Amino acid sequence: MSTPRILDDIGAKLAEIAAASPARDIEKNVRALLGSAFAKLDLVTREEFEVQREILAQATRRLAELEARVAALEARLEGRNDQG
Repeated sequence: MSTPRILDDIGAKLAEIAAASPARDIEKNVRALLGSAFAKLDLVTREEFEVQREILAQATRRLAELEARVAALEARLEGRNDQG
């Protein structure tokens, strides 16, 4: 028997044992339990988080622009009031 064939046989046997073992059932139960717990939490995906982060960054930039415009308009208004 060649070495790759032996490794394939060992891998197949280990997979067979793992599939039939109680560890497999425990893994399924733990996954189900964690899935249920995560479903109850208010979690978002990384993609959703990144989209919201970009929206917030755009809103922050826009707010800074608007604040600068308001300050400029207030300064102009003050200048007119001082002249009048």
